[in-house]
Amino acid sequence: MTFARAAPTDDADGAIRSIVIVGGGTAGWISAAILARALTGTGTRITLVESADIGIVGVGEATIPPFIDMLQFLDIKLPDFIRHTEATLKLAIRFDQWNGPGTSYWHPFGTFGTGIGRRPFHHALLHDRAHGGQGGVDRYNLCAHLCEADQAFSPERPPPGARFALHLDAVLMARYLRRYAETLGVARIEATVRGAARRGDGTVASIALTDGRTLPADLFIDASGFAGVLIERELKTGYVDWRAHLPCDRALAVPTPRAATLPPYTVAHAMRAGWRWRIPLQHRCGNGYVYSSAHQSDDAACADLQTALGTDAQPRQLRFVPGRRNRAWVGNCVAVGLASGFLEPLESTSIHLIVAGVFNLLDHFPDRRFDPALAASYNAELALELERIRDFLILHYALTTRRDSAFWADMAQAPLPDSLAERIALYADAGTIRPYPREMFTEASWFYVLDGMGLTPRRTDPLLSAIDPARLRAMLAQISHDTLAGRAQALPHCALFPLRAVAIPG
Repeated sequence: MTFARAAPTDDADGAIRSIVIVGGGTAGWISAAILARALTGTGTRITLVESADIGIVGVGEATIPPFIDMLQFLDIKLPDFIRHTEATLKLAIRFDQWNGPGTSYWHPFGTFGTGIGRRPFHHALLHDRAHGGQGGVDRYNLCAHLCEADQAFSPERPPPGARFALHLDAVLMARYLRRYAETLGVARIEATVRGAARRGDGTVASIALTDGRTLPADLFIDASGFAGVLIERELKTGYVDWRAHLPCDRALAVPTPRAATLPPYTVAHAMRAGWRWRIPLQHRCGNGYVYSSAHQSDDAACADLQTALGTDAQPRQLRFVPGRRNRAWVGNCVAVGLASGFLEPLESTSIHLIVAGVFNLLDHFPDRRFDPALAASYNAELALELERIRDFLILHYALTTRRDSAFWADMAQAPLPDSLAERIALYADAGTIRPYPREMFTEASWFYVLDGMGLTPRRTDPLLSAIDPARLRAMLAQISHDTLAGRAQALPHCALFPLRAVAIPG
């Protein structure tokens, strides 16, 4: 692989001229790649410090469609990236047994029907059901329809209405982005950060490495994971704990061999004290169990996961506290990824939040004065985004009818944030969903979960009552026909990524 590199321009007074990224892995190398691309030609020096002794967490091996937009920004060719990261296509997430045995629903990507009578499409679907219709999501969303048959399409030529993301190997992705970033001039230092020196105004002047070196910089990016080496250990910004709403605080991860079938979707399967994921890659399958330590011991969780997977392999354990830093940007230090906060990967938001955080930094990019207004705006936007994602994750638990374990009984009775309770009440009345500006999860995404968890509004949208039910059904049939026309481009997902004899990385 080859990447273009531009020559630097002359310095400008007050401009950021040096950036140090603390931590490699997914967060560090995504940050390095985006910053190097965006700052090409400015003469800004970017140095990344990482330790070989600190592994990549690797929980976020599933992405969402904006990840493809990031690759386009970086001018990375999708086939090359897929080949080097053992990636497969992801068209949806399937949620199994969240309302008990035998239940399942889709959260697919791509378009969902089309508006009727200036009303969002889900209103027409609900109105038709109230008059005896049986239409499901897969009739009006091409990605859900293809997932039912384990089919996909060429990622270079997606059919109209389809959108996709990737399942990928996080370790291989970090290696790929490291090569990309180094080609654009990013310098890598293998070392461990011992501490930091501060200026009189409290900002970070330099970091000290265990090998005796010091690294000064204008701007510091903390990508050190849960440790928060700069943002917490040095700057002590504090943490907002969301375990009262999302009690899962442990995860077990273990790879298994790739199966003969290759579904183009992530599975989130409800378990006794949480849920387990299945992420199909070209060379293996990623699996894990996210659970609440207050409801199940580590040994019992390990046994449940091994039984579910039919393996005696020992999984790797991760411990976390769901929530966020009080401030992700303090002075001249910006935390990204796990250093800024963590939410369970139920909707594959971990990698997205890294990307979004770095692009948000570019939108607020400072000079060496570090105007506090920039940090305040950045922190407010990040906090709001995390809170809205938090609410969307809680939604998956809030409507459950499961009572077969203490965990599910507790989740069904757990108090809701006011912001989420208001949205559920609004939908429960007449199916109204009011997305916020720049909200990551769309109106359709909220409908998929609300409907998938079995919440039926008390009444349908009154503006659709003017449409004759028979005429509405004919309109829906035409929309379904047009939506599923993309089936002509479908291929078995496994045909896109033929089975090979490969080793399973640990």
